[in-house]
Amino acid sequence: MNLTITDRAANLRNAIHDIVVTAKRYEKTKGQTALYLNIGDPIKYDWKTPEFMISAFHKALRDGANYYAPSEGLDDLKHAAAEKEKRVNGIDIDPSRVLATSGVSEAIEFLAGALVSNDSEFLIPGPAYPPYRAYMSYFGGAPVTYRTIEEENWSPDVDDLRSKINEKTAGILVISPNNPVGTVYDHKVLKEIANIAGEYNLPLISDEIYDQLTFDKDHTPMVKAAGDVPVVGFNGVSKVYLAPGWRVGYVYFHDNDGELEPLRNAMVRQARMRISINAPAQLATAAALRSDGSHLKEVMRRLRERRNLIVARLNSIDSISTTTPDAAFYVMPKIDLRNRWKNDTEFVLDILNETGVVFVPGSGFCPKYGASHFRSVYLPPPETITEAMDRLEKFMEKR
Repeated sequence: MNLTITDRAANLRNAIHDIVVTAKRYEKTKGQTALYLNIGDPIKYDWKTPEFMISAFHKALRDGANYYAPSEGLDDLKHAAAEKEKRVNGIDIDPSRVLATSGVSEAIEFLAGALVSNDSEFLIPGPAYPPYRAYMSYFGGAPVTYRTIEEENWSPDVDDLRSKINEKTAGILVISPNNPVGTVYDHKVLKEIANIAGEYNLPLISDEIYDQLTFDKDHTPMVKAAGDVPVVGFNGVSKVYLAPGWRVGYVYFHDNDGELEPLRNAMVRQARMRISINAPAQLATAAALRSDGSHLKEVMRRLRERRNLIVARLNSIDSISTTTPDAAFYVMPKIDLRNRWKNDTEFVLDILNETGVVFVPGSGFCPKYGASHFRSVYLPPPETITEAMDRLEKFMEKR
């Protein structure tokens, strides 16, 4: 068959999931199960979606919510999102300007489809969640990464960000709490970035999907730091509420004079093309967003234990060092390659093939600022983390 595959599809990469192909090959060849520390899916480990959410999902199904929902999302979900943002983050969101998406990943796609064209550039933190770079490239633009400073716990280099703005810049992205490094940005830094966006009249996007998964440093919503600067916010049910498979996210548009309305309209038009997202999941998500978050105390206790374990172990292994994450469930250690491996990808593949432990190459999050690093989750039970670290330590001793 004569198939001509487009470069934009053939060149799509998501390091978090691409490594699974190699892991499956390892399992088939070795006849052993790999230890997966690559994906931020709590349900793959020993976490459970809160029972009240499952009951709400069942109720929605029984009550007949098996229809196409409005493309923009059910009103109940949109109002619940606004109520949650007010109660948890102290910001006022107009529910009529909330857009339901199939997770934050679809929000990224819609954003890129609306703002990115040939030769345009989009500023994203380096390192950052891979789909941001992938979708900017897919729609013909160039993802331009601004530096985050590892020695300052991966805080954004605001001067570097400013220096990379030009006439091609289509927007600025902030991810806080951050994936992959787990940093919570200071109010001062957020305000400086917002001021730059306002100065250059650029759209400011804030991914806050981990907003309630913080340890000792509170999350500051960008809207609070931005003042009069318009903000597009991304959030959802996957992480905080332990329901990644539901694929329910939301986008809100916060401005004073409707400056973001053309962007909202462009993203809604794309939403109409996929008709709707899962209706019962939207109703169950509304119940989650209206909950008191009482499940989070135990979630954070368990995450803290696992974070402390993996950070201590990583920092005890020769040639590996890491900062301590402020939030989420990721850690981004640095590797001293010492000419033993060409790059972090070769390092991660070598570990996988020799030990069966699955990490993600840091360069998959940014070729420049993620290089010579790898990302691990600390979602697994302590005994699994210990086993993975034991294998890593023995591997490094042989190298």
